[in-house]
Amino acid sequence: MESQSYYHKGDPTLGSSAVAQSGPAPRPPPKSGHDSRESGKFRLHGLDALRGGALLLGILLHALMSFHTGGGWLIADARSTAYADTAVYVIHLFRMTLFMLLAGYFGNLVLRRRGTRSYVRDRLVRILTPIFAFWPLAVILPMATLVPLDAARRNLPDPSASADDVGLLLIFSPSFLWFLLTLMQCVVIIVAVRAILIRVFGAEALARAGATAGRWLASPAGMPIAALSYLVGLLIQGKSLSGIREPLTVVPELSSLIPYLGAFVVGWMLFAHRDALVQLGNRWLVHLVAAVLLTIAAAPDLPSHRPTIVAAALTALAGWAWTYALLGLCTRFLTRERPAMRYLADASYWMYLIHMPILLACEVLVAGSPLPIIVKLLFTLTVTFAILLVSYHFLVRSTWLGKWLNGRRHPFRWNPLASTASSSLAARR
Repeated sequence: MESQSYYHKGDPTLGSSAVAQSGPAPRPPPKSGHDSRESGKFRLHGLDALRGGALLLGILLHALMSFHTGGGWLIADARSTAYADTAVYVIHLFRMTLFMLLAGYFGNLVLRRRGTRSYVRDRLVRILTPIFAFWPLAVILPMATLVPLDAARRNLPDPSASADDVGLLLIFSPSFLWFLLTLMQCVVIIVAVRAILIRVFGAEALARAGATAGRWLASPAGMPIAALSYLVGLLIQGKSLSGIREPLTVVPELSSLIPYLGAFVVGWMLFAHRDALVQLGNRWLVHLVAAVLLTIAAAPDLPSHRPTIVAAALTALAGWAWTYALLGLCTRFLTRERPAMRYLADASYWMYLIHMPILLACEVLVAGSPLPIIVKLLFTLTVTFAILLVSYHFLVRSTWLGKWLNGRRHPFRWNPLASTASSSLAARR
């Protein structure tokens, strides 16, 4: 396999995805602006946008959940709408699959550049430790204050005190931080399996096999192949086939670990094939049309006479069609630096880690109001995003928190976009 070395400033999974390559630059997709053969550097702006977008979509998802007609959310609004159901269904189909794919793609990049030990140590610092650090603020605080407050508003018993048979593991549920725990599990598994395969078959043979697998996954047959692990997870899950359910405890659950590990491996293999993003970028429209049609066909409110295997297959294909469509679309067209987009991508990890108490507080404020749903939603999102962005800019971006979470500290500037543009210029120099 061709020898390559990569340079990346910051964390490419949960930070920026600037990459520089020594050796031949990868062939860019048509109309691409991310390749610079003069400097030997290119920046994957599309993947930057996708990674940040996947996290920020989670905030939108949680804002919509209070209007879900089926309930099941921590805060139940007085109003509900089927539009919220549809939006939640579509976002849930692909969001975490896409995030895990990107984690695998950039994980392979970092491991090749830094080595296995440095990669694992980096993941421990930026993925595992935030679970313990942010769990009290993000999980315990809202569960102890805001959820009982909403229950009292609706004259319901406190849900945190009504379950006498709740086990210890459920009490210490990772809640919405489960994705970090699952991602860490994927990292440990892939590193262990990779070490065994290298010892048995050798590094060169493994590299050739990875490139071959990446070539298949980037081919027209790649999307159905990638969807197999999603299908297995749904079949193990056995019900609620509209998407993969998150694990409720710290104990790994096969119904979620298998599909997300599968997505991580797909991203890992796509990185091994240097033309993968080009090929997916050329087929973004095909995958997008397939995603829309499959999402309609897999809709959970359709007649339920379909066999379980058919319903699960349609859902798995829909989720991966969206994943491939967005991956191809963003790498095909988001090829120029956009300061606002990069700033949001840098801020997205912090925003997702601490959004829950702020979002739930806004939902409690408007839950009993007769205001239209769109007004409530806009209020919740506006206030939440404003607080998150201000806190990121002044408390994180230029402090040790930014170094911890994103791998670097940006020089402080009052204008956030000027700061981003200056950082980009410095990186190009």
